[in-house]
Amino acid sequence: MKKIKKYLKKHLTKDRYHHTLNVANIAIAMAMRYNPNLNNSDFVKRAEIAGLLHDCAKCMDNDKKLHICEKNKLPCNNFELSHPYLLHGKVGAYIAKTKFGIHDEEILQAITWHTTGRPNMSLLEKIIFIADYIEPNRNPIPELDLIRQLAFIDIDKAMEKILSNTLKFLESKGNPIDKMTQITYDSYVRPTVISSYKTTALNR
Repeated sequence: MKKIKKYLKKHLTKDRYHHTLNVANIAIAMAMRYNPNLNNSDFVKRAEIAGLLHDCAKCMDNDKKLHICEKNKLPCNNFELSHPYLLHGKVGAYIAKTKFGIHDEEILQAITWHTTGRPNMSLLEKIIFIADYIEPNRNPIPELDLIRQLAFIDIDKAMEKILSNTLKFLESKGNPIDKMTQITYDSYVRPTVISSYKTTALNR
């Protein structure tokens, strides 16, 4: 953890670093709440690692993100290429793997998809996605207090609410929407439509 935190202090702004610590702490709390094996603390530790590394590429220059994706053949869709700030999840997972030797696929996927989400997310992926949204220093967001409560009561309801609010916010601002966010939301409100979803098909 010391090595990770040292890297984050060097590569993130002060505010982003504090955000990261908050997300990691929320992830720990949620992992303790939903731990599928109460006799095994490994799940909690994995949640902490994913929380710490979820934004490790957030402050990286967009051109550098694109260069890393191109050089290492990281899968990117056209929307991500035209909005490279969204690539910090995929680049972050690459950094986690190559710099910190993390090969736990669930941790890497949690980092990759923490911004847009995806259908059929693992428990760890959901925890990081939600923790990123509800951390204490998050700017005021509609229904944030409700979502913070739902996060520890019904994790899927919290997911649905976050995705719904995100789509409403983007639409109200006239901002473009990554299709993955819409598809992920649809998987909660119309699960039968997305039941056969395959991640690779959407990365082409």
